[in-house]
Amino acid sequence: MKKLTIATALAAAALGTGVGLLNAQQPGFTRTVLQDQDLTAQGRHAVVARAEFIPGGQAGRHTHPGEELGYVVDGTLQLLVDGQPPRTLKAGEVFFVPAGVVHDGKNVGKGKAVVLATYVVEKGRPVATAIK
Repeated sequence: MKKLTIATALAAAALGTGVGLLNAQQPGFTRTVLQDQDLTAQGRHAVVARAEFIPGGQAGRHTHPGEELGYVVDGTLQLLVDGQPPRTLKAGEVFFVPAGVVHDGKNVGKGKAVVLATYVVEKGRPVATAIK
């Protein structure tokens, strides 16, 4: 497992692997790709990643070209999904974000928050795109 930096994310995107992540990760937030796999469903790709947030750390508003299914491993996370009220999630809880929906995650606890997420996305597209 290695942490993706901007350079490796750009290299992965250039190679067409579909592992490209946010253009630049926010301070206090890191995402580590654990598995990157083409699926048998035509044109679909799955990425499993571990995201870590320091206290107050935030992912930044972004979208995915496919669904995100997440599990909070540790800590307390506020999930902000456009069009929905904010949700506070604790360790052991799960969440779902539909394709193309703008969302953000923020650690609202006192310790580190950890999320394990699976992204089922269109092959050849970056896993996440930052929204300004």
